[in-house]
Amino acid sequence: MKSFTKALLGLAMLGAAATTHAQNEQFVPMVGYWVGPYAAGGSGIFGGMIDYINMVNARDGGVGGVKLTYEKCETEYNNARGVECYERLKKKGPTGATLVHPLSTGITYSLIEKGTQDKVPIVSIGYGRTDASDGRVFPWVFPLLTNYWSQNTAKIKFIGSKEGGMDKLKGKKIVNIYHDSAYGKETIPVLDAQAKKYGFTVTHIPVPHPGNEQGAQWLQVRQIKPDWVILRGWGVMNPVALKGAAKVGFPRDRIIGVWWSGAEEDTIPAGDAAKGYIAAGFNVAGSNFPVIQDIKKYVYAKGKGEMEDPTRIGSIYYNRGVVHGIVTVEAIRKAQEKYGKKPLTGEQIRWGLENLTISEARLKELGAAGFMQPLKVSCLDHEGGGAVKFQQWDGKEWKVITDWITPDRDLVRPMIEQSAAGYAKEKNITPRDCSKES
Repeated sequence: MKSFTKALLGLAMLGAAATTHAQNEQFVPMVGYWVGPYAAGGSGIFGGMIDYINMVNARDGGVGGVKLTYEKCETEYNNARGVECYERLKKKGPTGATLVHPLSTGITYSLIEKGTQDKVPIVSIGYGRTDASDGRVFPWVFPLLTNYWSQNTAKIKFIGSKEGGMDKLKGKKIVNIYHDSAYGKETIPVLDAQAKKYGFTVTHIPVPHPGNEQGAQWLQVRQIKPDWVILRGWGVMNPVALKGAAKVGFPRDRIIGVWWSGAEEDTIPAGDAAKGYIAAGFNVAGSNFPVIQDIKKYVYAKGKGEMEDPTRIGSIYYNRGVVHGIVTVEAIRKAQEKYGKKPLTGEQIRWGLENLTISEARLKELGAAGFMQPLKVSCLDHEGGGAVKFQQWDGKEWKVITDWITPDRDLVRPMIEQSAAGYAKEKNITPRDCSKES
């Protein structure tokens, strides 16, 4: 009887220990896509993010002694599935979802009101709704590092530099070939505003999802004879576009892609048709960074890597996922400074995001100097960065060809505030007074 009682006591203690361990976790949902026409982007980015989180767990024991946990949910880049995944995972873990990376502009739009109601931060790094950069109206949405309008003004600055000055843009013709989705349409207003400001003409040409058929669009390009083409593609649309440009004889070094058109998966399938092509970026490729070396040491050397193809480690998409991991972990770390080293709620993480600063010195400590731009977020500014680099495909790899190019804030910020104010009026939202936020 004594041995039976002792065994029961032992099981109870094990159960208590397991419960305690389970409670000392910070849950991060992985609402993403690993199948379908956009799988290369989803698998690469979530692969880098998951590997970074696993590296932090293995090397550091988590954040402040709190283990990071996650669960994957397949959205297939579909808005309805994205919402289903969010609803399924938002209450997981001892304190619910830390934050959500939808990795889709359409899903981001679908989750804005839900995240606000549930007090779960929606983080859209380099995508999503641009006017959510105004944190007074969108306190729960964070289009961090750089938004689409900032990127587009940097693109026009880059084109201006190639033409010999911004004044030389007058009379030029630009074609905007875009993915016919919320993501693709996002920059039409700012491009129209820039065309008016600098005197160039812009023609917007949509490409239906997923973008396998573009013959008619590139025949239209040949008829227009533009000076430059902006490629706002995603997934399979990108290599098809580069092949289409080659077929009609449009020079690839006059095509400027969005950062969702600037990965190895966009250029390698296009073969020689991609050579010379230029794309924007808010992170760089390469596996020599200390942060990537630590992932190899603490994760892959132990046979626990997320990537089925380890040659993708250090690629554009993979490194972008590591950026997502860095921002997530640093937001948790910042929130712990105020709320303690324990599992935190989405509301507490929101404070961490809104008060997040990742300086050059901190990037160096993280082994990510030159890997991404510094970040400083505030109540007023949920973008926190805004700068863009440009890279060119040499036929084998991406080569960075510029330093960080700052956006045209004088144009972008008033547009953001005007659009956010319209949203606030439509939704009957009273914007926050940022002077009262701490």
